[in-house]
Order: sequence, then C-alpha cells, then structure tokens
Amino acid sequence: MSTPLRIGTRGSRLAVAQTGQIVDRLRGLGRNVVVETISTRGDARGDLPVAMLGGDGVFVRELERALLDDRIDVAVHSLKDMPTAAVPGLEIACVPARATPFDVLVGRPGDTLATLPAGARVGTSSIRRVLQLKAARPDLDVQPIRGNVDTRLARLAAGDYRCLVLAAAGLERLGLAARITAILAPPDFWPAVGQGALGLQIRAGDEAAWQAIAPLDDVATHLAVRAERSCLAELAGGCLAPVAGWARLAPDGSLRLGARVLEQTAAAVGNVLAEDAVATRDGPAAQALGRRVAASLLAAGAGPMLERMRAHAVGNTA
Repeated sequence: MSTPLRIGTRGSRLAVAQTGQIVDRLRGLGRNVVVETISTRGDARGDLPVAMLGGDGVFVRELERALLDDRIDVAVHSLKDMPTAAVPGLEIACVPARATPFDVLVGRPGDTLATLPAGARVGTSSIRRVLQLKAARPDLDVQPIRGNVDTRLARLAAGDYRCLVLAAAGLERLGLAARITAILAPPDFWPAVGQGALGLQIRAGDEAAWQAIAPLDDVATHLAVRAERSCLAELAGGCLAPVAGWARLAPDGSLRLGARVLEQTAAAVGNVLAEDAVATRDGPAAQALGRRVAASLLAAGAGPMLERMRAHAVGNTA
C-alpha cells in the first residue's frame, strides 16, 4: 500500500466536515489518506474575541507548524481565516471549487435584513459584518457572539438573539442550508476575502503532495481568491480588518473584483468601494487586478480609515 497522505484539520465540526469532503474526493481518486486533527488557539479559546487571541492566524498557525515539522502533508484551511503574508517554506497549492461566498441571516421564517423589527438583536462578532449591518440598519441591536455554529444556533434557539449573521458556506457544509432565511450579497453586503473557499497548504516543493491534490484545484476559484487576497495584502489588512471583497468570472469571461473598506465614524459608518476587471485568466493578472482595486480604495481614502481602525483595535486589546 502506498504511503498515506496525511491531511491536517482543525477539530471543529465544520472543519472536520469540510476536510471530510476533501478526503472523500481524494479517496475517490484512489489516494491513501489519513486525517490528523490539530487543536488551534482560536478553537481552544472560544470564550474570547478573536482579536484578543493575537489577531491574524489564530485558526491556522498550529496547522502550519505541523506542516513545517513534517507531521502532516496537507493542511485544510478556510481561506478567510488565513493571513495574506506568505509563510516561508509553505504554499497554498490548491483551491477547490468555492461554496456560496456570501453571508446570510439565520432567524425566523421570512426574516430579511429589511423586515427585521427596529431594535432586533443580531448576533455576530465580525467587525466587517457589524459595520455593514449598522450601515444598512442603524436601528438594529448588534451584539457579539462567539463559538462554533452549533453553539451559536443554540443561543438563537434560546432566545438570546432574534437572528444571526453566518457564512452560507459553513451552513451548506454542515447540511444546515435550510436554516438560511435571507442571503446578504453585493452590492449591499460584501463577504470576507476568501469566504466560502478552502486553501490546501503544503510544504513548498513537496511534489508528491502537490501531485496528490492538484486534481482538486478549481481554476476560477483559485484566480478569484488570488485577486481578493492580493487586494487585502496591498491594503495591509489582515483577516480581521474591516475589508470585504468578492471576485468572480463575469458573463463576458473577465475576472471582476469588487472590494469595500469600512469604519465606524462618530456620526455613521463610513465606507469606500471600488471595482475593476481583467480580461486574462492567469495568476499574475489576477494579483495585479487586486493591487489595482486596492490602489483605487486607497485613493478614495481607505488608508486613513484602516489606520484609525487598527489604532482602535490596539486600544481595545491593550
């Protein structure tokens, strides 16, 4: 029997479910696969806001260390949790086809963002989601919530919240798509960079691991997330910054990227939005598209907004 391909995953039910989908596909291709479950700091401290756990990478660093230590061959990450800075010795070698990239409401039947009653309590801990909710409905009572999907749904059922904002992809992968009451999509509500996409990370130059996972790569999704992550990197924003972005292949065949930067001002929520497209479909062109959109956002005032948000975040965690 061939040497098994060691796949690393976080231990949450969602992480195990999405890794299981990858494992099933690899086994369907005849690969011998074993799964290693690795605890991350973000999972271990579900009682604290992510920003207080050290910022970017709290859900990925232990998996990356396992790769560097040769304890696993492939790490399965949610790309929206991954910092944009490259880790020496590692690479994102494969991006499978994306699930639904948007946020959704989970509440009572018929609940939409427009129909929620004034003062309704909405649960989310993402600053990007909080600011977009406040921009659309400043009359809502947006309150933090942490924990895995099951924990959050239990608090919803207990009446702690009128509704939640969650990622559609997570609910789909857990078989809970029927709980969705409304989809929150552009141009009104923008998702996190990389949302709905998985990144399969390996040691740089590991030809055997790359050959094993290469058939799972989806070119359109890989290009889209390269554009999104390039934009985020150019803005010097981490995965916790109030930056939203979504790239997709347009009907004319071009790759189109839209991105939004938000901040809470004294009077309201401020934001800047930029979009651009590129006709070619290669990696460098996708990354150049991300840099152009970032430049447009910076020209529109995103730089000072991000600096103020970073200073506010540091003040809150000091």
